[in-house]
Amino acid sequence: MRATKRAASQARRRRRQSRGLLTGMTPALLAVAVLACLVVAFLPGSGSGNGHAVAAAQAGSSPGSGSPSVSGRARATTATAHGSRSDRPTPSASAPTPAAQPGSGVAPLAGRIKPSLTYHGVATAYAAADGNGSCLFGPSNDLMIAAMNYTDYETAKACGAYVLVRAANGAALTVRIVNECPLPCAPGQLDLSRQAFARLAALSVGRLPITWTLVSPASPGTISLRYKTGSSRWWCGIQVIGHRNPVALLEVRTASGWQSLPRTDYDYFLSADGTGCGGAIRITDIYGQRLVVDGIALRPDVAQPTGLQFTRH
Repeated sequence: MRATKRAASQARRRRRQSRGLLTGMTPALLAVAVLACLVVAFLPGSGSGNGHAVAAAQAGSSPGSGSPSVSGRARATTATAHGSRSDRPTPSASAPTPAAQPGSGVAPLAGRIKPSLTYHGVATAYAAADGNGSCLFGPSNDLMIAAMNYTDYETAKACGAYVLVRAANGAALTVRIVNECPLPCAPGQLDLSRQAFARLAALSVGRLPITWTLVSPASPGTISLRYKTGSSRWWCGIQVIGHRNPVALLEVRTASGWQSLPRTDYDYFLSADGTGCGGAIRITDIYGQRLVVDGIALRPDVAQPTGLQFTRH
């Protein structure tokens, strides 16, 4: 019996020790667990608040957040806006290159004959009669005129140009181009009316070395427009007369905008299908200056004054 009681007493003692050990370990384990949670909570980037901020920035949060993704989108938007500005000029087939300011020396639409350049050649003389020629301006009261060589005539681009001619002997005069000197007239050559040649040297000289330069005269009057013989609403030719500076373009107004007409070697601009015939006309000189003329009647063979003139250069 005593042995049985002793065994039971020892068993009760072991159970009490086990309960005490467990009771003593619980606070320690709890303390360790709490400390581990605090450490994890304060690790960089582990908080749930940072996670929401990143998501907001990626979704396009306000610029005040300072997120790199937001500022990157702003730069892209700015670049797109600069690349698609609607106020930038758009080149078109009928529009000339950007126009020069009136009075400037820049001639972006000039052909072979450009201002401020000196051309070298020879002067010859021809019987100009009433002053009419390949440009079809008609008779001229002023016979200080000339025929431009075939190359520099350039399909009538030289028609109506004023050039200052100088001879080696110091004599000089200004002539208007009204005609074409066909081959074998060489580049730089001017075939002057006999009246003009005589101002520089005796006609017996025959061939006179010269230099010449494009000029913009002081008082040539105002521009007139003329419709060619046979012009109608279905076909027309339009000519510019009395212009101070060489004409580069002639356009007619259409429902879709201005349309440039092709130029002939007899200095008329043709509308083969009647487009713009009898309507508004826009004339552009080699400097880019534009004059718009409205109200010119479709009356063939009549030089109709416009009251307009290009600025002097």
